[in-house]
Amino acid sequence: MDQLALLFVLLVGALVSVPVGDRFGLPSPVLMTLFGIVLAVLDFVPNVDIPPELILPALLPPLLYAAVRRTSWRQFAANRRPIFLLAVALVFVTTVCVAFVANKIVPGMPVAAAVALGALVAPPDPVAATAVAGQLGLPRRLISILEGEGLFNDVTAIVLYHVAIAAVVSGTFHTGQAALDLVLSAVVAVAVGLGLGWGANKLLDVLGDATLQIGLTLLVPYVSYVIAEELHGSGVLAVLTTALFLAEYALDADDVMTRLAGHTFWDIVDTLVTGVAFGLIGLELHNALRTASGRWGELLGWAAAILGVVVLVRLLWLLPATWLTKRLHAKRDYDEDIPTSWRETVVMWWSGMRGVASVALALAIPLSTDAGKPFPDRDEIVFIAFGVILGTLVLQGLTLPWLVRRLGVQADTVREKEFERELAVRAAKAAKRRLREIEAVEELPDELSERMLRQALDIGVRISPELGDEERREVRRRVKRVRRIQAELLSAARHEVLAARSEPGADPEIVDRVLRHLDVRSLR
Repeated sequence: MDQLALLFVLLVGALVSVPVGDRFGLPSPVLMTLFGIVLAVLDFVPNVDIPPELILPALLPPLLYAAVRRTSWRQFAANRRPIFLLAVALVFVTTVCVAFVANKIVPGMPVAAAVALGALVAPPDPVAATAVAGQLGLPRRLISILEGEGLFNDVTAIVLYHVAIAAVVSGTFHTGQAALDLVLSAVVAVAVGLGLGWGANKLLDVLGDATLQIGLTLLVPYVSYVIAEELHGSGVLAVLTTALFLAEYALDADDVMTRLAGHTFWDIVDTLVTGVAFGLIGLELHNALRTASGRWGELLGWAAAILGVVVLVRLLWLLPATWLTKRLHAKRDYDEDIPTSWRETVVMWWSGMRGVASVALALAIPLSTDAGKPFPDRDEIVFIAFGVILGTLVLQGLTLPWLVRRLGVQADTVREKEFERELAVRAAKAAKRRLREIEAVEELPDELSERMLRQALDIGVRISPELGDEERREVRRRVKRVRRIQAELLSAARHEVLAARSEPGADPEIVDRVLRHLDVRSLR
């Protein structure tokens, strides 16, 4: 089997893992990791031959872009405090704790190398967390926090990682310079992300065709990442900024075909790239086995110790952080998503799985320093990182469904249904308003006016059937005038629902679900 054949095997596995995971109630990323491990122990399967420096830029941009499409700037802004506590503060704390323990238990490991290890195992993976959480029917507020944490913690971790690697390679470290580099990296990334988002938005209007527009959205995250990295900024933050900009400003309520096709396209990309990414994690068992030859007890002990630190620090941080956030939330009535019970806090703790970014950073560690010496303890760092990633993915990923069922944590379906019904009513009312405006300038026969009024109500009924008679007949005579007026009614409904996406407290996932109802209706 060659590298190309291995890639196609992973792609097929990515597709098959979704229905298999649904059938047995297991997360597809975890299944793909186990599948990669099985492939790794087969003699005829080759070692993965991908340059380490290409793994992160090849896999992370599309995964991040696909994840951001499911959220909104308003949702991020509303949850900025819990996201900061998890994506920034917790990454720093985890890095420090892991570095301290690694420096003590691994003989001769330099502090800077230990910090690099801490930085690469600190961030939970956004893809693993949201993929697992989304399949378990967790409350939307928890998924929002996990998405926000997963999207922004990579920024903090990667910057810390680069600072630590530079200190090891060059042999020097300056705190002031490192802090300045951190600030400049963020500024450059935001500037690149906003600039490219604005330019891409203008280019989308010029292209017009849905196929070309979707093709551009595939290129945009890669371009954003590469430009930011070339300018010594954070590629991850640049992709997030670009994606958030486009999610906020590049939505046209009447561009039905692009939205429906784009949604399907990015679902496919997300599924395939996620499967390949987690399959590669399992395939890295090859390197772990080679590193551990003759040293199994020692290396497994170190990996178990660091895994324990990573898991324990997250719990010890979440308990007071959640308590503080709840106190401030109750005192000042902040509009943000927070865990509402200790059960939800426990689920958030156990959802901290490591993944793609950690693997890519571990493999990207240089082989030597500027002085020509081997990078200190590189093999040990890679093995420990693999142990932490595999331990969190398999142990936590396989037991999280059981834990969620045991604790009884589930989505507030009543509240979600009420919000969906509210949007359906608003969509129907917007369509009626547009009908009245048309009647004011066009003389419509009474029969046609009544018919259009029923169709305006039908818009809401198809989204939320309890608004009207479920037995309403769908077959209607399509004449040109009727189609034109109906299109304007649906346009008004779409504009109203799309406007709700930026309102405080609005759940973008539910808004998008209602919008898809209207889009599908528009194509019929």
